[in-house]
Amino acid sequence: MAVPRVNKKLLQELESMGFPTARATRALHYSGTASLEACIDWIVDHENDPDIDQMPLDLLWLNCSSAHRDQTRKKSKEEEKKLELQMEREREKERIRSGKELMEAKQILEDNERKRNIVFRNSEKEEEKRARERIRWKLEQDKLERRVKLGLPPGHTASAKLSIPVRGEIQKSLPVQSVAKSEHIRERLRSLRRNHKDDDARVRRAFQTLLIYVGNVAKNPDQEKFRKIRLGNPSFLDRVGSLIGGIEFLELCGFERTEAGEFLYLPRDKVDMATLYSAASELKSALTNPFFGLLSRDV
Repeated sequence: MAVPRVNKKLLQELESMGFPTARATRALHYSGTASLEACIDWIVDHENDPDIDQMPLDLLWLNCSSAHRDQTRKKSKEEEKKLELQMEREREKERIRSGKELMEAKQILEDNERKRNIVFRNSEKEEEKRARERIRWKLEQDKLERRVKLGLPPGHTASAKLSIPVRGEIQKSLPVQSVAKSEHIRERLRSLRRNHKDDDARVRRAFQTLLIYVGNVAKNPDQEKFRKIRLGNPSFLDRVGSLIGGIEFLELCGFERTEAGEFLYLPRDKVDMATLYSAASELKSALTNPFFGLLSRDV
């Protein structure tokens, strides 16, 4: 058994984008090393394969008789066919499992969104109530001042004391930060889609690439190579960097520009798993919903 030969230049480019060597080699081998685009598309299509990070191997044939070689080939093909059927069954199981998890995650997000909406509606009602109290308090004060100027006794107005809580006191109990961050991530993707609505294929490719970056960090937060992106990388520029909103989306996920401006870097102590999971969920929604970002009120 031996590791197949692949295009070293393409292999280095894939590794610089944060893909493990085994995954990059596998993509180059099975996609036919046609292009970097073909390799990345292969990785996206097979990212849930159980052996995605196993180094592919070629059979080294022994120098034997033609009859023995033919028999070996036939046996190998049969074994490969059985293996392929088994892998297809495993992939189908994985697709079903992923589908269930996606539905459950979507349900949880919808439930949380409904709860947040209820909380915000209640807070708005409270704020409206306090606004009316402020107006009534101001009217009472104006009435008191007029009575004083006219030399009349204050009457009941002087004893009218209204309790008007500060708006910040209401907001302390609300999950404002998490709601705002999730909404900003969603809106950034909507904006990216709207800015490039005439090139749906390019937008979809950008979403797929962003999902890979976010997924790599979420799965391997301690590995620096997944938290570092070279801004000048031609593949990154073509797939994400040149699109309006692409880099901004990564910055919302926690990535920061280095002082020299050469890299986007996510410090380990600033890795927020909740933000990454939210970003991944929004990206998957954008990839599965053909109307994502095109039916919003801003269009």
